[in-house]
Amino acid sequence: MQIDFLGMQAFLAIIEQGGFQQAAAHLCLSQTAISHRIRKLEASLGVALLARTTREVTLTDAGRALLPRVRGAIREFELSYDTLRQHSRTAPQWLAFGCLPTLAAHRIAPALLRFREAHPRIAVRVFDNSIQEIAELTHAQTTAFGISVATSNPLHLAVEPFAEEPFVLVCREDHPLAHERVARWAQLQSETLIRISLPAGNATTIDDALGDQRLTLRWAYETQHTAIALDLVRAGLGLTIVPALAVAASEGLVTRPLLQPSISRRLAVLTRRGVTLPEIAQTLRGFLIDALRAGLPAASDESSE
Repeated sequence: MQIDFLGMQAFLAIIEQGGFQQAAAHLCLSQTAISHRIRKLEASLGVALLARTTREVTLTDAGRALLPRVRGAIREFELSYDTLRQHSRTAPQWLAFGCLPTLAAHRIAPALLRFREAHPRIAVRVFDNSIQEIAELTHAQTTAFGISVATSNPLHLAVEPFAEEPFVLVCREDHPLAHERVARWAQLQSETLIRISLPAGNATTIDDALGDQRLTLRWAYETQHTAIALDLVRAGLGLTIVPALAVAASEGLVTRPLLQPSISRRLAVLTRRGVTLPEIAQTLRGFLIDALRAGLPAASDESSE
């Protein structure tokens, strides 16, 4: 059923303003438009609501029965409209972005602090999801952009690489490799290793880069998430390899560059192709890139001893 709100609005204005001419002025319409709305309303209801003479307009019995209901309905609508409009003026504006958990866990807080200082009234929603989910959220316009890795791109998003993030060795402070400046993959052949599998895809990146050398490594444990792997390292169960930004300096663990070969992943901003980010989103994007670049370790020389 269709509700003729415009007709009811005209009907109420005629009664409250005292006639068609006054109602037209009140609603900023012509008298012809007011008359058309009333005729359309009466036709849809199948009854006459107003009795017109050359001197006055009066209510019919049907009009008198309808008037209090129309008045109540329109007043309720106006109240709801004003409430919603006021809420939109006072409620925070939200800006959403996607970010890999290994990046979000320790590195984005400085960027969010800078953004809050620049835009204190803008609330931020972080979707810390997998590579695939970040791409899907960006494509669906749930997020303005995503901070992820440059990989296969089935959704045809715009991909803007901004940094190479090396993989590093993580061990306890009392492990012999903690006293080395760098570590080499060959040194890990006798170590117990903890593998991090899906959903990040890091294990595949490492295997592809190592080639046959991966067959000499002993992966004794496998986890799905970086945090669990780091807990196992703390417990003394082995060593793990993670992207450099995934470990905070205060966690009681030691990270060392891994060489021969050095392996990295390419960090990138994902956006919808052909869409220009709003200025506020561009500001947040810039702060995030600055924070992530600042957290990256200095490059290590492959020939270093």
